Amino acid sequence: MLKLFSPAKINLFLRILGKRPDGYHELASLFQTINLGDVLTFRFANEDHLTSTDPTLPCDSSNLILKAVQLFRRKTGLNFSVAIHLEKKISTQAGLGGGSSNAATTLWALNALQGFPYEEQELQIWSAEIGSDIPFFFSRGTAYCTGRGENVRNLPPFPSLPPLSLEKPQEGLSTPAIYKALNLQECSLEDPEKLLEGFFSGNFRYINDLEMPAYRLCPSLLLFKKALLKKYTHVFMTGSGTAHLGVGSQALVHPLTRSAKAWYNDKVL
Repeated sequence: MLKLFSPAKINLFLRILGKRPDGYHELASLFQTINLGDVLTFRFANEDHLTSTDPTLPCDSSNLILKAVQLFRRKTGLNFSVAIHLEKKISTQAGLGGGSSNAATTLWALNALQGFPYEEQELQIWSAEIGSDIPFFFSRGTAYCTGRGENVRNLPPFPSLPPLSLEKPQEGLSTPAIYKALNLQECSLEDPEKLLEGFFSGNFRYINDLEMPAYRLCPSLLLFKKALLKKYTHVFMTGSGTAHLGVGSQALVHPLTRSAKAWYNDKVL
């Protein structure tokens, strides 16, 4: 049996650079894993079986966890079945990457259960076939992601970050709906490479080009942000929302990193 922490991620900035010929959007974003996450337990079994503490989550082949199992078997040719239990702590439709993290954690776990026959880089490349954000989780926790999100530039941990708190409203929004509502003319013109440099030199610019379409689809989200600005100096949405980060005096969200040959086992909030 293997029990692993599956961390959430935040986007400290997210720039949308344009529409790609394949229908996806070209993005540039600074990703960071945090000390909020799910817990996954794996064991070999007679047949595949997924259970979850969240009764609203589908536990069939549409779940990214089981898609990752199928992907691993297809790529490796290994014949086995696995029972997986998910202790769900990461909110869905919040821009926190819970499903992608679960898929990456599953690929790492299956490789571990088989005695690590494949390099992490191989798992990372495979993972892009089932989700754009999944490859990020094979970084050490801090990375600059481009393309659809699958191009991952590993970065060292930040020398320092302002204190961050995570706030999630009741509403959720689907990523496809937000991208459909996106107007590229409304996107920032900030150079993402300069935004990236700022985070390592103490000049923090929190920009998310998906905020405008999210607020258009769900006007109560803008009211949520305005209310949060009464208690934080800066407030910004992470990923495709609806979770927001507040910059203030007390740090409730902490960056999480991992070492080589290990996963993100750490405190669970």
